[in-house]
Amino acid sequence: MQRKNLMMAASLFVLLSIVLGACAPAATSTPQVIRETVVVAPTAIPATPAPPAGPKTLVICEGQEPDSLYRYGTDMLAAAHVQQAIYDGPIDNRTFDFQAIILEKLPSVDDGDAVIAPVTVSEGDKILDDAGNPVELAAGMTIRPAGCLSSECAVTYEGGEVEMDQLSATFKLLPGLLWSDGEPLTADDSVYNWEVLADPDSTTSKFLTDRSASYEATDDVTAVWTGIPGYIDATYFVNFSTPLPRHQLQEELGYSAADLITAEESSRTPLGWGPFVIQEWIAGDRIILNKSANYFRASEGLPKVDQVIFRFTGEDPNPVIAAALAGECDIIDQSSGLDSQAQLLIELEASNQLIPTFVTGTAWEHVDFSIQAVPSYERPDFFSDVRFRQAFAQCLGRQEVVDSVLYGRSIVIHSFIPPEHPMYAPDLTQWPDDPAAGMALLEEIGWVDDDGDAATPRVAQGVANVPDGTPLSFKWQSTTAQLRVTYMPIYQQNLAECGIDVTLGNLTAGEWFADGPDGPLFGRHYDVGSFTWLTGVIPSCDLYISEQIPTEENNWGGQNNAGFVNEEYDAACKTALGSLFGTDAYVAAQQEAQRIFSEQLPVVPLFLRLKLAAYRPEITGFIVDPTENSEFWNIENIDKP
Repeated sequence: MQRKNLMMAASLFVLLSIVLGACAPAATSTPQVIRETVVVAPTAIPATPAPPAGPKTLVICEGQEPDSLYRYGTDMLAAAHVQQAIYDGPIDNRTFDFQAIILEKLPSVDDGDAVIAPVTVSEGDKILDDAGNPVELAAGMTIRPAGCLSSECAVTYEGGEVEMDQLSATFKLLPGLLWSDGEPLTADDSVYNWEVLADPDSTTSKFLTDRSASYEATDDVTAVWTGIPGYIDATYFVNFSTPLPRHQLQEELGYSAADLITAEESSRTPLGWGPFVIQEWIAGDRIILNKSANYFRASEGLPKVDQVIFRFTGEDPNPVIAAALAGECDIIDQSSGLDSQAQLLIELEASNQLIPTFVTGTAWEHVDFSIQAVPSYERPDFFSDVRFRQAFAQCLGRQEVVDSVLYGRSIVIHSFIPPEHPMYAPDLTQWPDDPAAGMALLEEIGWVDDDGDAATPRVAQGVANVPDGTPLSFKWQSTTAQLRVTYMPIYQQNLAECGIDVTLGNLTAGEWFADGPDGPLFGRHYDVGSFTWLTGVIPSCDLYISEQIPTEENNWGGQNNAGFVNEEYDAACKTALGSLFGTDAYVAAQQEAQRIFSEQLPVVPLFLRLKLAAYRPEITGFIVDPTENSEFWNIENIDKP
């Protein structure tokens, strides 16, 4: 009965939202730098001025304003949308695969434009050791000699010369590419970007550059990446360095890597080679882009519209839906908070007034156990016993949330990649919604119902590392995003029916995702907590290897906030990371890692996040892809009457 009451309350909340949506005013909001959707109070959205007669204008309503358009100065989805209009590729990642856009092809060992060759190294040379660290070779180190692709065949270096494998890949640009200012785009622009990536003043990850021996242009259209000896990069074929316009940013303006982070020409009006070029950025209002005369696909009649306007309309979905119905927006993007109006969108779709895109991708919501909290965070050892994690999963009622909160448009998942992924393991352990089985596991561990009262939590009797009489009570934390505020009480009620008492806590995204040691999630001082990972085309088994546990020693930079340690899992994932992408060895190792993950449950996968956008029915060519981050990956093909 309690569960039914909670579902009824959720339904009333949605119904109330629909009613309010019919009479809500239009809205705009302060741009949110954080990556969470935050519903804000509605204010008026200024109407889009009528476009001049003749040019065809596509109006896109964005929930957030980008903080920057410099590719190394932002990670906002709102920025990625605009960048898709400025650039095209260079490499797309659609439908669980990769596609060359401004390259002739992606290099391949099979085709010969990627090569693994033995090279001679000696003491002092930069190499990758068996643990995956870029180091200067010294006696006593464990390394992989030529022909060795795993730790099983690694040897101890004792001095002198030794052969190790070195991987290189050759990338060829399409001929005749131009920047939007008409200057030639060459392989040297790709090298310039590499120099920026490697610069200590650039706010970019140095993971790849630290493991690279060189990146050079051999002619105007050819760039060659070479790894350090021992680094066999599974995804070498995407190591093309995205071009930056050297002629403008360095030769004309003299900018340093640090300057590029804030410079107008790189952060607000960057040159590109794509279908559109920025005409104007009106802060707090819109970005206007016009068709580029120098787009390399212009001969195909692309882009199909003459102008694109990205309007910043805020994260309250009610007024922006009204604006779209009035013809003031052609497309509403993912960042506009449409999740809370899913039922209304379904009704509008039925009457052909607005078409929503309920697309599941690779972003997955999960709840994480703090299996190993930092020593200073004192609490009972609830989570180290895998049986408890399995019981928790069976008591959650995951399908209920998919059906009630996501209107059945998503699925419960059992791995860190979706079942549509070609590398999805076929024989995963699946934990169904089965409270009786969950409670039986709790009894087996020693969590007993000592008073026969379902309203009180179970207590410990003989639970390993937990004092007898300890109540089964802890906190579940996450952000204030509306989706989480809605689903967390449902899970809380379902867990309570199994005798697991959970207190909810919702923090701002800035607080929840703060770096360790201060942030609770990545500082590892929490009980359980939920958030989203975006894994993309490449399965992210490395999220849960033991070396990724955030610690003071790695400057709290790891991603395994659960503190999960499993030797078999580490071995499987590292085998994948040391194999070439797509090979039998790579796929087998990724699938083995998934099998261990699904049984051991360092985290419980909840559901796939929806890519929920909407568009007017007359719009054509708008395709939301499961693995492309932005829904505007093919903006050049979007058209309107």
